[in-house]
Amino acid sequence: MRHTVTLIPGDGIGLETSAAMQRVVAASGAQIEWEMAQAGAACIERYGSPLPEETIEAVRQTKVAIKGPCTTPVGTGFRSVNVALRKTLDLYVNLRPVMSIPGAGGRYDDVDLVIVRENTEDLYAGIEFEEGSSAARELIRFIDEHGQGTIRPDSGISIKPISVTATRNIVEFAFDYAAKQGRHKVTAAHKANIMKHSDGLFLRVAREVAAEHADIEFDDKIIDAFCMNMVMDPSQFDVIVFPNLYGDIASDLAAGLVGGLGLAPGANIGHEYAVFEAVHGSAPDIAGKDLANPTAQILSAAMMLDHLGEHACAERIRAGVRAVYAEGTHLTGDIRRADRTTEPATCTGFTQELVRTIEQL
Repeated sequence: MRHTVTLIPGDGIGLETSAAMQRVVAASGAQIEWEMAQAGAACIERYGSPLPEETIEAVRQTKVAIKGPCTTPVGTGFRSVNVALRKTLDLYVNLRPVMSIPGAGGRYDDVDLVIVRENTEDLYAGIEFEEGSSAARELIRFIDEHGQGTIRPDSGISIKPISVTATRNIVEFAFDYAAKQGRHKVTAAHKANIMKHSDGLFLRVAREVAAEHADIEFDDKIIDAFCMNMVMDPSQFDVIVFPNLYGDIASDLAAGLVGGLGLAPGANIGHEYAVFEAVHGSAPDIAGKDLANPTAQILSAAMMLDHLGEHACAERIRAGVRAVYAEGTHLTGDIRRADRTTEPATCTGFTQELVRTIEQL
């Protein structure tokens, strides 16, 4: 079956990893018609925005997209393209499977867990008040007058909304996903001991949803304790559901257990649309040098193919990735292996070997 998918290459190394991904998807046998769309820093001059409206409309038309990384300035400039896509298209689920790949240089050999992150609210809702602004001063006065504490007048302020609606949606998704994938446990991570009315709400609603799914084990962990336990023994976790900010941090932590962000696929899923993406950055320092590791975007494409019902093609890609990493002589320089005896492969060299392996499979 032929599928039409929006491809947003992004910028930086995204141009290289997206091209590699297209070659691998073709080798898997999947029939994909790519509709190209643009996003990222290069769009600012032409469109006045890093995320043009025509790109959003393209995703609305195809309902499925895959994107490469887009540059987001730190502390200044425009907001993240990823955040804008998630909010505009109501992609309320960020799904991040984390699985060991033998030969990838990870610290563990048996990690197999899934991070489910709420994607639309919490501190990433982007409700902020600049230091010294009239709105910030007014908010500081309001908080002081209502006896909620004293905020220094030279503070910038971010608001952390967590709703019953969004929490129920994300926790129900986590339990439904666990049931469909044959998984047996859901853990909710939070800081409800300190933030009673935001994280406390998240935990309360998670427990209510868990009571409706008695066939699946449920527990909860305070986020700092969760991080410690994850590093000590990731095998104790199966599906973990998070508010937005904690999920962002913990998903990168989990990727570090299996070899790094170069191996970490991801998906942003809503009721109507799904956008799949490599979760690492755009690495402008190596862009155009043929050094990038395209594995994360390639594995994100496998998730996309599963979403489209092309399970055999998706499994060919994953089997090919496992075989190339196990063989070990065509891996990019970010993969840390003590037994490496060859020069690191280029992005092109890795992709060629993966295509050859998939075609043999």
